Amino acid sequence: MKKTNRIVVGFLLVTPLIASFVQGQTQTAEEKIQNAMSAGPASIAKDATIIDWPTKEGEKPPVLRKGTNAWTCLPNYPATPGNDPMCLDKMWMNWLDGYMNKTAPKITAPGFAYMLQGGSDASNDDPFAEKPKPGEDWMTAPPHFMVILPDKLDTSVFSKDDHSGGPWIMFGGTPYEHLMVPVK
Repeated sequence: MKKTNRIVVGFLLVTPLIASFVQGQTQTAEEKIQNAMSAGPASIAKDATIIDWPTKEGEKPPVLRKGTNAWTCLPNYPATPGNDPMCLDKMWMNWLDGYMNKTAPKITAPGFAYMLQGGSDASNDDPFAEKPKPGEDWMTAPPHFMVILPDKLDTSVFSKDDHSGGPWIMFGGTPYEHLMVPVK
């Protein structure tokens, strides 16, 4: 392949990634609210509080819309290649707070979250991986809901294989362990 052709092919492969990151940074508040609401069932999302991702580590997430139910939704996380908005209940907000502060979350009851647009992650095992290991690809999860429990998940009941076709354990053995349950 000629050098010019390789440069054009490289540009064509990288441009969509750059565009998706820039789009996440330039969306209006209303576009982010609509994206966040797409993560959960309409009956939950329509009255949920919508928050955005902080622009700096340690900042509190800005509120885009105050809600009237116990749910919180976030728009797509711009650091990943997929569209991965989410809607979280109170326990999942505890999980997110722990995750964002890199501390063990205080999970005292079962918690539920929705990612009905699916999601993308750098790793199924490392909650803080910012990119896949060399030679690996980003994980692409189908639309799903997630469950957290105060106790560890039983690996004799649930797989850790994200390609199993059924529910699987994500971030197993860490304080951020949860069950991913695909839905159609």
